Amino acid sequence: MEMASQLLFIGTTELLLIGGLALLLFGGKKLPEMMRGLGQGVQSFKKGMKEPIEESIQEDGEEAKAESEQNKESKTEQ
Repeated sequence: MEMASQLLFIGTTELLLIGGLALLLFGGKKLPEMMRGLGQGVQSFKKGMKEPIEESIQEDGEEAKAESEQNKESKTEQ
């Protein structure tokens, strides 16, 4: 928890105050549901960020193979 507070420049007192306000606003039953939804959203975002990178790497590999095959064909024609 200390690492998160260093990254956001928020101290322990501020985190407790925010948590207490959230508990008062949303209640004890709704808060876990909201945090679960937030966690799923973050997980989905991370997955979405990873997939395009993996797809582009695969596409780059396929393009490189196609170019090397074209180069081989052009060399054999000469």
